[in-house]
Amino acid sequence: MPIQIKDDIVYILLRKIHEGDLNAEGQHEVNLLEEDFTGRELTESELMGTLDFLNQKGFINAKFSGNAYANQEDVPNVTGGGEFDFRVANTYGAPDGPLPHLIKFEKAELTEKGVKMLEEMEANPPQAMSEGPSTPIATKDMPFLEKVMVKGDLEDIFDARDITEVVFRTMRDMMTTEVSDQVAEELHKEAEPTEDKALQNEVADLWKDTNPIVAFLSRVRPPLKIKPENFIRRVNQEGGLAQGDDPKQVINAVFSATKDELSEERIREIAGFLPDEIREMWEQA
Repeated sequence: MPIQIKDDIVYILLRKIHEGDLNAEGQHEVNLLEEDFTGRELTESELMGTLDFLNQKGFINAKFSGNAYANQEDVPNVTGGGEFDFRVANTYGAPDGPLPHLIKFEKAELTEKGVKMLEEMEANPPQAMSEGPSTPIATKDMPFLEKVMVKGDLEDIFDARDITEVVFRTMRDMMTTEVSDQVAEELHKEAEPTEDKALQNEVADLWKDTNPIVAFLSRVRPPLKIKPENFIRRVNQEGGLAQGDDPKQVINAVFSATKDELSEERIREIAGFLPDEIREMWEQA
């Protein structure tokens, strides 16, 4: 069963890794204590899953192993643990005293993307940090394409870009040119902070069709009427979704990320062009 990534836990982990101290041997050590997660209702499996998520999505650069199930059989022996550059002591939920379970790191650091995420979260801390209990991750602090990737459960950032372009194209086909242009004016934000030229676009660039002929025709023809099932089928086919990917989930991911960039007026205007089920998805995203 997939774990729930929580914004307050992400914030705590990024901050603790970033603030880790160098010990006498020059090793980078971080201790995660039970009190760090007071009121968070966090299981050990969720901790391991969140660390794995941050690693796979490129927010941290880490190599680690550990015990996610609170049993002693697989607790690593850390006598003379100097071979590890980074160690995390996992104490919460432990029935047999402090520090019996360890997650051990051969290396761990925040990537450039992780540093930027931490800076954004420090500027606007997760609401759950002041409330206590954890909540689903607040992806508003993520760049646009990362929101789509995370919420759409997509493999990589390029999949997020490709599916966004298809969803945007289908949406534009149902709109007037005037409204489409107004939407583009509000989407002037970096889609993904990266040195990869294939991803160096504003969200507005994803909204515009890269095929000049298609772009021209879309401006001179009247808005199309697309049934909900055809909208979903078109995204599924043209977006090249992998087997098992849920087209509704990725559509919802694009909708949610897009609404974060738009004014309430634009959000209401777009809703007026969308058919039935698709409009409901837009309104609920």
